[in-house]
Amino acid sequence: MTTRKYLASAVTAAMLVAAPYASAQELDKTSISYVGSWSSLSLYKNFEKPFWQKHIPEASGGKISTEVTTFDQMGLGGGEVYRLMARNVIEVTSTVADYAVSDAPELEGLDMPMMAPDVETARKISDAYRPVLADAFVERFDNAKLLAIVPYPSQVVFCNTEINGLLDLKGKKVRASGRTTAEFLQALGAEGITLNYSEVPGALQRGVVDCAVTGSLSGYSSGWHEVATHLYPLPLGGWDQVITAMNGKKWASLSEQTQEWLVNEVKTNYEDPVWESAVEETREGIACLTGEGECTRGEAGDMVLVEATDEDFTEVSRHLEATLLPNWAARVDQKWVDRWNETIGEVTGLTATKK
Repeated sequence: MTTRKYLASAVTAAMLVAAPYASAQELDKTSISYVGSWSSLSLYKNFEKPFWQKHIPEASGGKISTEVTTFDQMGLGGGEVYRLMARNVIEVTSTVADYAVSDAPELEGLDMPMMAPDVETARKISDAYRPVLADAFVERFDNAKLLAIVPYPSQVVFCNTEINGLLDLKGKKVRASGRTTAEFLQALGAEGITLNYSEVPGALQRGVVDCAVTGSLSGYSSGWHEVATHLYPLPLGGWDQVITAMNGKKWASLSEQTQEWLVNEVKTNYEDPVWESAVEETREGIACLTGEGECTRGEAGDMVLVEATDEDFTEVSRHLEATLLPNWAARVDQKWVDRWNETIGEVTGLTATKK
């Protein structure tokens, strides 16, 4: 009798675990139009495109068909896609959070310069802040549903001039990857420059900028090592998290079973794998840029790897608490500051206060 009860419990548990997949035949028959991030980078090529173009139709048993493109293929810059989503022009889209901070300054709180020195901390921060961001998307983008938060590789510094540490950026013109990065550079005595990603190699080569910030592997894929000489490997630009969201009208049109299934698929087969790859992509990006370590993606560069010092970390912490967090707090309502302190503040030990 005991054995029979045990087997019955085990079968029930197995059915519960398998439920999201077993109920694929109960999914809505629908289509999803997806607009992804930069088409030339590994995030889209290795994760976004395979997931939305192939995995979702196959895993749904053909119930969900998809159309997939990217914002750059559409001739967009990436900062406007959430607005277009809120206007029912785009159904599902992904872009770098920093691109949309003028529409939703709450997003800036996710990714401050060097707030997360490693990918493990970056994941803890993203998980902690996720409910805050979910509410911000509802409020800012007409009930949009947040689906995923994933990182690019660590946003490091490429310079076409000699530097020996963080403080050597003083007086340099540096292409920033976002508003808070530009504020941090200004606090260091550098000049933050705004440039489209595609314009950076030419700007480095011509001396329009001395340095620029992007992901290690992204920079390698785009040939930045061919026009830059020195690499500072700490995440001065954070992790440039990419947020995926669904249009509120589209989300509301899906059945509860389809919503649950989609959320589970996004987490298991897109979000988790991207986070798992971030450590290796950051490492391999640095190896491919400098020639120090194995590079399986092509011919390695010979950039000089600049070691970070304890003084660098002290300088970052000082500017985070004295300048960056107060500046951000001034751009959002107090409720968002309070929620930041209750989430990211608990993870990092930092406190955001209005000046």
